[in-house]
Order: sequence, then structure tokens, then C-alpha cells
Amino acid sequence: MTYSRLEISDVILCEPKVFGDNRGYFTESFNKKSFDDFLGKSVNFLQDNESQSSKGVFRGLHYQIDPYAQAKLVRVISGSVIDFIVDIRKNSQTFKKHLAIKLSDKNKKQIYIPKGFAHGFLALEDNTIFSYKVDNGYSSNHDRGININDPSIKIELKEYFSEEILLSKKDQSSLFLESQKDIF
Repeated sequence: MTYSRLEISDVILCEPKVFGDNRGYFTESFNKKSFDDFLGKSVNFLQDNESQSSKGVFRGLHYQIDPYAQAKLVRVISGSVIDFIVDIRKNSQTFKKHLAIKLSDKNKKQIYIPKGFAHGFLALEDNTIFSYKVDNGYSSNHDRGININDPSIKIELKEYFSEEILLSKKDQSSLFLESQKDIF
């Protein structure tokens, strides 16, 4: 596995080594020791989550507030997505900046998203299976969302996908960042 810091340096791109032949492939999708060594701290993932999405589904931008804030390690098992990460740490030099990264079952890339970031993804194919590890449990009382159409974040989904985008009612009604009281 190779690790590299992205433009928002606390966000980490993880690229596994894939060994393939005529039978298929093998890859080590996670190694706690090498991951912790790269980060310089221990991250204890407690739970793995998985979702299936149809083409055009956008899920996000989600985060949880303390004491249930979550770091995530995200990847795609089947299909492809554009993964969006938004820095919502008020005192950060990259506050409101976002990253958009293609993750797929073909490139096998993973993204580590620390606490203090909102996260979402846009499914580019039917039957896309998205998987992620979290270091804290889910709490509906601490769950928050930012509207993907927030002009201060400047994410233009049509740059990535020209067809209809499907949002849950919850995601449609999420507030803009300036209305959020519970950011980091």
C-alpha cells in the first residue's frame, strides 16, 4: 500500500498494490500497522458500512459532531463514484475547500477522511457498492448534513455527471454551511 497526502493534507490517498494474473487478482485492502505508521497515530476502526447505489445517486454531504465525530476510510467494491470531501474545520487554512476524487472497483483507490470533514459521493454506475470503515458509532442525534448546492463550497455536480441526480429527502433538505452551528 502506498499513501500520499492530498491538497488538503489531512486527507490521505491510499493505493493498494494489486497482484493480478489470468485467475483474477489479490490485494491487501487494509493494513493497520502500515496505516498507523504513515499517519503517526493509531486509528481504531470500529465498524464497516456498505451501501449500494444506482447511477446518479448522490449521498451526502454527511458528518457527525462530537462526541460521535467519525474518521472514515472509504472505497468502492463495485462500480465507480466521484467522492467529495469538504473541510469544515473553521480554523483550517483550507476551510470550505473540497476535493473530488474518482474511486472505482478498477483503480482500487481509497481515501482516509479524518474528523472535521463532510463527505459525500456520486454514483456513476448502477449497482455501485461503496464500503467504508469508521472509528466511531452512528448517532442520529449527532448526524449532520450540508446541502450539496451550497454556493460557498462550489461543488458543481454537473461537471461530473450530466444526467439526473437523485438525492434523498434528508439530503435535499440539508442546510448550507453558513447555517450550520455544529461544525468543527
